[in-house]
Amino acid sequence: MAVSQLDKANRFLSLHREGRPFILANAWDAGSTRVLQGMGFSAIGTSSWASANVYGKRDHGNTREESMAHARAIVEATDLPVSADLESGFGATLAEVAETYRQAAAEGLVGASIEDVRPSVGDGQTNFDMLDISEAAERVAAAVEATRNLGFPFLVTARADGLIRGKASLDDTIRRLQAYESAGADVLMAPGLPDLASVKAVCASINRPFNFTAGIPKKSFSFEELRAVGVGRISLAMSLYGAAMGALFTSAREVAESGTFNFVEELPLSYWDIAGYMRE
Repeated sequence: MAVSQLDKANRFLSLHREGRPFILANAWDAGSTRVLQGMGFSAIGTSSWASANVYGKRDHGNTREESMAHARAIVEATDLPVSADLESGFGATLAEVAETYRQAAAEGLVGASIEDVRPSVGDGQTNFDMLDISEAAERVAAAVEATRNLGFPFLVTARADGLIRGKASLDDTIRRLQAYESAGADVLMAPGLPDLASVKAVCASINRPFNFTAGIPKKSFSFEELRAVGVGRISLAMSLYGAAMGALFTSAREVAESGTFNFVEELPLSYWDIAGYMRE
């Protein structure tokens, strides 16, 4: 029996209210989504990096239409609640930002994030400029307003991306998170916090659940450590996708360079084992 969007949304909301962290497991396609559900995770997230790579592009290279199609495929593959990484909202104006989050809800999502950066592509790479805090807060408010009268709870996660972009201090990050909370964000997020003391300081400064981004080298901590400092949700960003692609690269390099297939014998799980986690 299919689970309704209302039921998924209520489940997602309740996960944020249970008083302990939960894992938002980031998938990159329908197959990985089914595996993660089969392994017992309680909610699914997307990753802009992984989503763009699926289309053969760099992070922030997808169009809004591509991101929505990608999210729809993941939503349709699972009974779990799905929250999408919608980058900076895919719009220059507040009306365009609002339309992005209305479309997100229409695709079956029950949550989505919004970043406080303005991406631009040049010299073969994506550059990120930090938005002024007031402009960023207005964009958060537009996303929130667009999703408040849907008939089900839709959780907007506001991201302060200055630390991960090397363009902000911890104090600036906290000020931004507080502004986004005042703008109506349901969940707050700041990738790249350097240590547990910083995570604790952020959690103590806000009144909404804080999403910690795991999977960043030397900036990831255990579930119990994060629970102890007040984290409400732990997302895996592109780390699972990175692990999968790392295994692909290592295996393909063996074939290309050595003409051997030893990787087949060394895999921790065979395809048939993995397929067992998928639901029909």
